[in-house]
Amino acid sequence: MVDTDSGWDGRGGRGSRVTRNTGGARPAEPIPGRRVAAVSLVALAALATGCEPGAATGAQEAPPSARPTQAAAPSPARTAPVTGDAKPRTAPPPSPSASTAAPAPTPDATTARPAPEPSTAPPPRVLMRTGSESDRVRELQARLRQIGHFGRNPTGYYGSVTADSVRSFQAKRSLPVTGSTDEVTWQRLLAMTRVPTAAELRPPTERPVAAPDERCLKGRVLCISKNSRTLAWMIDGKVVSAMDVRFGSEYTPTREGVFEVFWKSRDHVSTLYDTPMPYALFFSGGQAVHYSADFAANGYGGASHGCVNVRDKKKVAALFDQVRTGDKVVVYW
Repeated sequence: MVDTDSGWDGRGGRGSRVTRNTGGARPAEPIPGRRVAAVSLVALAALATGCEPGAATGAQEAPPSARPTQAAAPSPARTAPVTGDAKPRTAPPPSPSASTAAPAPTPDATTARPAPEPSTAPPPRVLMRTGSESDRVRELQARLRQIGHFGRNPTGYYGSVTADSVRSFQAKRSLPVTGSTDEVTWQRLLAMTRVPTAAELRPPTERPVAAPDERCLKGRVLCISKNSRTLAWMIDGKVVSAMDVRFGSEYTPTREGVFEVFWKSRDHVSTLYDTPMPYALFFSGGQAVHYSADFAANGYGGASHGCVNVRDKKKVAALFDQVRTGDKVVVYW
């Protein structure tokens, strides 16, 4: 048997030693030194490659392969070390109300509150007001007089006296104080009063008719007494009708004496004072017997410019139709 060496004795770790079998004898046992060298080479290869694929040292980094994007798992809250009796200072989880709930609206101090919407209900319809003139106004005055709110005879004209009476009534009944008679005021008044009688609606005069002057006892005469402030329409000594009158002031006095009606003007307007003088019966210059809306409204609180004012429009209208031009007029105390 001849040993052949391949060029390395085993101490350098290269090559192998082969025993040539020349006669069918058993192969020789491997040399322990070479087994150790082989195991060492395997170990070095494992250390060089690691457990997973990776880049070799010094090689250029390749771009990482694309992977499906996954939501990162929430990291556990960090817990501070416990010291003494203090509770672990674990960061509290976010409050749902603080993180998800919408913030409560903060009232704006500078924003004014919206004004309440005005009422859409229409105001009561006005039936009578200052300047109205009708039988209903006369009834209004008579009813107000029944309960002490109108201190004179009805005239049918809605003036300042009537407006003041209506205000008094409205204030006492807690109604809107306007001085005009609307539907609410009228219905309240109707419920509190009775239907006026004919005498209440049309009293002959507010004042007693004076005894007639002797010059009034014959013929057709307008007999006018300054003392009683009445006018009596007389025919042959009999009183046909009577009405309240007022006269001029001390600066514009009504003349006294015996006169005649020289002109009749149904819708007369004074050119001197620009004042209506309906149913005018002129008897002395510019002085006449006529209807006065101011007298109807304000009573004896005022005065004429010298004329004889009548406050009952229907009575003076009837008088105008009966009196003729040339009839006598007597003005006396």
